Parts: sequence; C-alpha cells; structure tokens
Amino acid sequence: MASVFAPLKAVGAPLAALASALAFIAALAAPPPAAAQATTITVASTTSTEQSGLFRQLLPAFEKDTGIQVKVVAVGTGQALDIGRRGDADVVFVHDPAAEEKFMAEGAGVDHKRVMYNDFVIVGPKSDPAKIRGDKSVIDAMRRIAEAKVPFASRGDRSGTNAAELRYWKDAGIDVSAAKGQWYKETGSGMGPTLNTAAGMNAYSLTDRGTWLSFRNRGDLEILVQGDERLFNQYGVMLVNPARHPQVKKEAGTKFIDWLVSDRGQQTIADYKVNGEQLFFPNAKK
Repeated sequence: MASVFAPLKAVGAPLAALASALAFIAALAAPPPAAAQATTITVASTTSTEQSGLFRQLLPAFEKDTGIQVKVVAVGTGQALDIGRRGDADVVFVHDPAAEEKFMAEGAGVDHKRVMYNDFVIVGPKSDPAKIRGDKSVIDAMRRIAEAKVPFASRGDRSGTNAAELRYWKDAGIDVSAAKGQWYKETGSGMGPTLNTAAGMNAYSLTDRGTWLSFRNRGDLEILVQGDERLFNQYGVMLVNPARHPQVKKEAGTKFIDWLVSDRGQQTIADYKVNGEQLFFPNAKK
C-alpha cells in the first residue's frame, strides 16, 4: 500500500527549495556587517584644497590604497579649526601656521605635520589703477592699493588667506576696518566666490595660486604681484585629539595623515597640474 505521507513529501521538496531561495534573497538584501562596511572619515579643510581641484586628485588615490572614504567639509581655515575643536571632524587640513600652532597648544589636535606649500598672489584689473604691477613687495603693493582707494575684494571669512591678507595690511600700516563698505569689500565667502566678486567689480584681491590657476571666470583680472617671500603659503594637517573627543576615528585619521606625507601621497600632490602648471609643492620631508 502506498504511504499516505508520499504526497506530503512531494509537496515538501519544492517548499524547501522555495524557502532556501527566499533565505538567499534576504541575505543579499541585508546590510553588510559593520566590520565589512567602508570606514569614512571627515576632513575639515580649507576651501583652496577643494576649489583648486586637488582633492579630486588626492582622495581617489587614498581611497584606492586604503579602502577608507573621505568626506570633506571645505570652509575657511578658522572655521575648519573650530570644527576640529568641537570634535566634528577627524582630521583638519589647513594653511595658517600660527593658527595651527594655537590649535595644538590648546590640546585640540595631535600629530601635526606639514604637507605642501604654494604661494599667494595679488590679482587685479589689467588697467592697474593702483600701479602695483611687478612690485616685489606685497606690503608696498597693499599700501598703494589703500592710498588709491581702489576696490579690493577680501574673503573676510577667517580663512588662512584672509589671515595672511590682514597681516599684510597691518604690516603696511593700513587700518582696513575704517574702509569697510567703501573701497574695501568683504565677501564673507570662499576664494572662488571672492574672485568672482573681484572679477565683477574689477577689483584687486589676494588669492592662493592654486585656486587662481583653477579659476576660469577671470574677466579682466591678472596676476600683478608675486614672488615676495612673505607670500609663502604652507599647508599643515592634524588629527583632532581623540583623548578629548573619543568619537574621533584615530586609526583611520592617522592613516590619512601618514598617507599624505608618504612618498605616494607627496608624489600624488606633485603630479596635480592645471594646464601643465603644478599647483602645490610637497615638503613633508624637508
């Protein structure tokens, strides 16, 4: 006599196969375990590293080498350091050595290393009403701009570039606070928007060379003053202090810093060019 359970067994086989298939699909749809997910760090950085296009060269190479992804918050150096002080970033990558030393002295950062440099330049209209073209002294050029009372577009955003500009005005004996809203215009924004303002106003401005070389909306502007040793522009990198902010991704952040100053990172920086011109010069080993 045939078993009464035979039909049930016949039905059970396809049901088991279906259950197995559903389990496989569910496994594919499930998120990967935390250990398998990519690590992401946040880097608070100056706008010049972003707007010059440097990060488009650096970050894919770093991510390929390490598997660590990088989220960039591009703001002025002062704001980037404040983000680090709050523990809202893992790494700070900026260009104001005096402010960086203060950040370190406060205990807000660790593992401070220099990475690269370029320089600042003064750009202005080709007509050059302040007559500064070819001036070898940035201080003399700033003084002439103030005396001529011709438009000057300043970032006014506590960035590294803004800090350098204010030092030059001070060394020239010029109190620009009295000229705000007159010939001295503060944009309160990054280098790119400030250059746009300068181009629209036919105004002078101080910019890092990297952003200038990547900037396309130049209008009637051109480089008028360059080469003064005071225009040297050093970039540094720091890990936000994990002892103060336990959420900081110390291991991944340290890998980013070590990669930047490694032979591989330094060569990647040197290889970044616009129209054949190198924008940044690595000097971690010097």
